[in-house]
Amino acid sequence: GGEDFDNRMVNHFIQEFQRKHKKDLRSNKRALRRLKTACERAKRTLSSSTQASVEIDSLFEG
Repeated sequence: GGEDFDNRMVNHFIQEFQRKHKKDLRSNKRALRRLKTACERAKRTLSSSTQASVEIDSLFEG
């Protein structure tokens, strides 16, 4: 369902962030919450569009 899709997106971005920045977002509850919110917003955009971007200012440690 929708929540499963959200979780897959969140996990994808956690892995990408870790690969690029060598930091684990799961250690920061606020960053994780902001990422989940952004993924939910992107999912809603994708329901009526073919692409969506996920941009979060100062996601982790600044």
